[in-house]
Amino acid sequence: MAEAQLCGLRDEITCSLCQDTLIDPVTIPCGHNFCLKCLTDCWDQSQECSCPQCRYTFTTRPELNRNTLLNEVIKKLKRPRLSTYPSQSYAGPGDVECDFCSGKKFRAVKSCLSCMASYCQTHLQPHYEGDALKYHKLVDPDGNLKEKLCEKHQKSLEMFCKTDETCICMMCVVTGHNGHKMVKLETEREEKQKQLGATLSDIKRRLEEREKTLKETRRTMEEMKMSVDREMEENEKSFTDLIRCIEEAQRKLTERIKEQEKRETEKAKGVMEQLEMEIEELKKREAELKELSETKDHVHFLQTFSSRCVLPADGDLLSYTVTADFTAEDLRKELSDLTKSLEKISQWDITTRTPSAHEAPVFALQPPEPQSRDDFLKYFCPLTLDINTAHRRLHLYEGNKKVTLKGRQAEYPDHPHRLDCWGQVLCREALTGTRCYWEVECSGRLMRIGVAYKGLSRKGEDWECGLGNNDKSWSLLCSHSQYSVCHNNQQTVISPPYRPRIGVYLDWPAGSLSFYSVSHTMTLLHRINTSFTEPLYPGFCFIITPV
Repeated sequence: MAEAQLCGLRDEITCSLCQDTLIDPVTIPCGHNFCLKCLTDCWDQSQECSCPQCRYTFTTRPELNRNTLLNEVIKKLKRPRLSTYPSQSYAGPGDVECDFCSGKKFRAVKSCLSCMASYCQTHLQPHYEGDALKYHKLVDPDGNLKEKLCEKHQKSLEMFCKTDETCICMMCVVTGHNGHKMVKLETEREEKQKQLGATLSDIKRRLEEREKTLKETRRTMEEMKMSVDREMEENEKSFTDLIRCIEEAQRKLTERIKEQEKRETEKAKGVMEQLEMEIEELKKREAELKELSETKDHVHFLQTFSSRCVLPADGDLLSYTVTADFTAEDLRKELSDLTKSLEKISQWDITTRTPSAHEAPVFALQPPEPQSRDDFLKYFCPLTLDINTAHRRLHLYEGNKKVTLKGRQAEYPDHPHRLDCWGQVLCREALTGTRCYWEVECSGRLMRIGVAYKGLSRKGEDWECGLGNNDKSWSLLCSHSQYSVCHNNQQTVISPPYRPRIGVYLDWPAGSLSFYSVSHTMTLLHRINTSFTEPLYPGFCFIITPV
C-alpha cells in the first residue's frame, strides 16, 4: 500500500530543482514545495525572488520554514522490499541493457537520472532498499540518458527556452534565462508537431506536383516521338517525286528534325532525372519526419527537429512542354511551287527556330549565308534614330541618320523611353523574323554598336542600363586599339585591325548576330549565336560620364 501511495505522490514529493525526493521540505506562499537547500541556493544566485515552478515573483524574500507534516509523510512512505523478482529476459535488439550485468546482459527495467545508469530488476533493488538511493528518480529504460540532463547543472531537462531554442532544466530557468520566453517541453512539442505536420503536407504537395509533371513529361515525350515518326513518313512521301533535285534539302530537313528530337529528348531526360532525384529525396525526408513524428521522446524530438524539418527552398518546379506538332505543310507547298528552281533550292539552308519553350520547332528555307558586301546589301535595312530615346547630350542630324555627342544638352522633352544616363539612342525600327543588314560609320574614341529588346532599362545611373551590360542587349565596343563583344555584362575581347565602318548582320530566325569590319572585303569580327524571343531595336552608345 505504501508503495502504491508513493508512486501516486512521487510528483508531489519531488523537488523540481534537484529532481530528487524533498529533503527538509519548505512551502512558499504560492503553495509549491522545495528542498530548503535547493531553494536557498537558487535565490542566492538570482537577483529576484520568484517561484522556480510557477514564476510568481515575491516583493520581499519570504521566510523559509520547514514543512514538518510533509517531512513526516515522506519518511513514512517507504517502498517495501520485493520478495520475488519478475521474470527477467536478456536484452535483445532495440532493448536498453543493464549497465551492471557482467557477461550477457539482462534487459533494463528502469533508468536512474541520479546515477545516470540503467538497471535490470535484480540490480535495481538497492534503489528500493538503501537510504542513499531510494530517493533517486527512476524512469522507464532510456538508452540516451545523457541527452536528458542539462550539461551545466546535470538536472533533468523539463523546460524549453524559445528565446535560445534549447531544452533547459529548472536551475537554468532561474539562473541563466531571465527574461526569456519559456514553455514546458510538452507545449513546445505540440507546436513543433504542428510545424512538422505542415512540412509533411508540403512534402506531399511537392511529391504530387513532381509525379504529375513526370507523368505529363513522359506523355509529351510519347506524343513528340509519334509526331516525329509521322512527319518522317510524310517527308519521305513528299520527296519521292523530287529525288534528284531535293536530296540535299531532304537530308538537311531530316537531320534538323533528328537534332531537335535529340535536344528535346535530352532536355526531357534531364528534367525527369532531376524530378526522380527530388522525389527520392522527398520520400526519404518524409520517412525520416514520419519516424520523428512518432517518437515519444520530447527531448530527442526537439533536438533533432531543426536539422530534419527544414526543407530546402522550394524553387520553380521543373517542367517540360513540347507541342507535338512538327508539321511542315508550308515547306512542302513551297517545294511544290518551286519545282522549276530545284537546283537553286537544293543549295539553300534549312534553319530551325524555336520561339519559346512551349512552341514546336519551325523549319524554313533560307538562302545561303551572304559572303560579299553585295550579298549583304541584299538585306540592307534603312534605319532611323528615335529622338524620343536619345540621351540629351546626343544631337541628331541628317534626318535622324547621324548622331553626335556634345557637351551641351539638347532641349528634348521628357519621355518615358528616353535614356537619361548612358549616352545611348535606339532606332525606331523593330527587327524581327527576317534577315537585316546595316552599316555604321564610326568616329571618336569609344562607341558601342548593337541591338536591344524594348525592355532595356532606360532610367537611373545603373551600370546595367548600358548596351551589352544586361541580358536584354548585345553590342560591339569599338576603340582604336581593339574590339569587345558585350552581353549580360560579359566581354569577349577581339583584336583585328581597326576599320571605321562596321557592318551588322542580323539573322533573327537563326538567332545569329554578326559584326563585320567593312573595307574592300568583309572581315568577320564576331558572331553571336543565341535564340531571339522579341523584336530587336538597333542602338548606339557613346561612353560618357553619367550626368
